[in-house]
Amino acid sequence: MIRVAVADDQALVRGAFVVLLESAPDLEVVGEACDGAEAVALVERELPDVVLMDVRMPVMDGIEATRRIASSRATAGTRVLILTTFDHDEYVFEALRAGASGFMLKDTLPVDLLAAIRVVATGDALLAPKVTRRLIEHFTASDGGAGDPGGAPGAAVPEPHPGLADLTDREREVLAAVAAGRSNAEIAETMFISYATAKTHVSRLLTKLDARDRAQLVMIAYESGFVTPGAAAP
Repeated sequence: MIRVAVADDQALVRGAFVVLLESAPDLEVVGEACDGAEAVALVERELPDVVLMDVRMPVMDGIEATRRIASSRATAGTRVLILTTFDHDEYVFEALRAGASGFMLKDTLPVDLLAAIRVVATGDALLAPKVTRRLIEHFTASDGGAGDPGGAPGAAVPEPHPGLADLTDREREVLAAVAAGRSNAEIAETMFISYATAKTHVSRLLTKLDARDRAQLVMIAYESGFVTPGAAAP
């Protein structure tokens, strides 16, 4: 049984999500929160597998609530799936940086939302190709020659990640593929390895780079300068 918490400041929306979730035999709603502070307290109390988190909420927004949940050792096991009506890049980037494992719009089909919860609950990230492409485009726009004095003002400067030095050549290839938005199946096909082997490589990357999921692997790959937007674009 997957235990789920719902955080949204609109009672009608929360109620709709609860009804939908309770219609699935493998999902259990363990509580509701109307703001980010309540969401953090709820997660600390119930330790759900997944929390559906709205972005715009009073007292504390969903991004800050996600950051607190992900950064606390006591609640780090809870996966955050961001749900919002606003398809804005800054929400995607900030949510992923805060530790969210997925990002979906509220107009998502009910069956797709239920599937997303199951994916995130397994410890994987729900990072659709569209979101990956937007991340790449974001780093392309902000790169402007990162580390180059002639780059655009405010250009991002790569931040080396200590775990990168411990990666094998194959793991570095897999990380580049993950950064390009490829699934385990696609990695297996393009590298002529089994699906199980591809999955093992990704699991080792998560451990060596101390990343929660694929979403964080993508962020690490770009922010460290391990891959450049042009080279990794799918």
